[in-house]
Amino acid sequence: MADQPLYKRSNTRVQAIVVRARQILMAKRRAPSGEYWCLPGGALEPHETLEEAVIRELREECQVAGTVLRLTSNLIEASGVESFTYLVSIGDQEPKLGHDPEVDEANPILIDVRWMALDDIPERDRAFLWQAGLMTVPGFLEEVEAWGDAISCPDCIG
Repeated sequence: MADQPLYKRSNTRVQAIVVRARQILMAKRRAPSGEYWCLPGGALEPHETLEEAVIRELREECQVAGTVLRLTSNLIEASGVESFTYLVSIGDQEPKLGHDPEVDEANPILIDVRWMALDDIPERDRAFLWQAGLMTVPGFLEEVEAWGDAISCPDCIG
């Protein structure tokens, strides 16, 4: 996608949806508010295309090489952060925990990477997968449609 514009804003982020056998490659991060699961990804660097950035982030965090298949989501959050999510193939490579080169390795924010089924992902963290376009990945819309009408939001049940 050589004709793609270069994004130079510091508030642009990329992330990768990598799927194998109906499991999603997830990264566990540590933040001041606690730990959470998310898609591998991070900030766009100067003079980097979106596709280059998502492949770099996947290599840094999961130690695998990837091929971008397609864009699944482009979202501008209320905070002004613009995120781009890509469906990425890694073939049969097995991910391993990498690190964020901008963070001190003695106090990492990335603490785990693992293949996870939707049932294994906490509901709070799973909610972010929908805005990332997971339902555009074959098999996931059908899985969600099979859930039925039950309300599972902890604070939604009156």
